[in-house]
Amino acid sequence: MSCVAIFLRRLSCGTMVAGWDKKGPSLYMVDDAGERFKGERFSVGSGSPFAHGVLDSAYSHDMSVEDAVELGRRAIYHATHRDGASGGVVRVYHVHEKGWTKVIAGEDVNELHWMYAAQKGMVGNE
Repeated sequence: MSCVAIFLRRLSCGTMVAGWDKKGPSLYMVDDAGERFKGERFSVGSGSPFAHGVLDSAYSHDMSVEDAVELGRRAIYHATHRDGASGGVVRVYHVHEKGWTKVIAGEDVNELHWMYAAQKGMVGNE
């Protein structure tokens, strides 16, 4: 086995695919082996346990778009804040019947950290 093959076995990629058809909205996660899973919410990557905690605590099937965007934003923040390998930018898209809309183009999680701390009446370095 080559070094490249050994190295590649340690990498993984999970892709979320969202869309809308005659039956309504659908969300799938496709893993690096090509397996497809249908669901209502997913989190992939090394920071996903942190994001799952946020999603599981507040997700509701009948959320407003505004509430769903904020939940996604918080989930990504928690994943990236607690896991350095998860990136540092929040991007949120709303997929709807007529296509998709970019809701958050690229928000730095460091700025979210201080904003969320202030909302709790904290400084942010506790």
